[in-house]
Amino acid sequence: MNIFVGNLAWGVDDIALKETFEAHGTVDSARVIHDRETGRSRGFGFVEMPNDDEGAAAIEALEGKEVMGRPIRCNESEQREKSRKF
Repeated sequence: MNIFVGNLAWGVDDIALKETFEAHGTVDSARVIHDRETGRSRGFGFVEMPNDDEGAAAIEALEGKEVMGRPIRCNESEQREKSRKF
């Protein structure tokens, strides 16, 4: 399951994001998205969990939970449509 995590504090990095979700199951990857030009966090990220049940439990447990002083938003990520180049 791919999970979108929003409203992240600027200080949250990949490791902190992974540790937050590992309390609820196995995490394959956790990545905070950064601005290309400034390198600063964009305030959201994605967590990959191989077990859908664990992923759903993590979303339920962590939705609205404070991480580094900010309540995070969690939901199952939607597949992005690939853009076409003409």
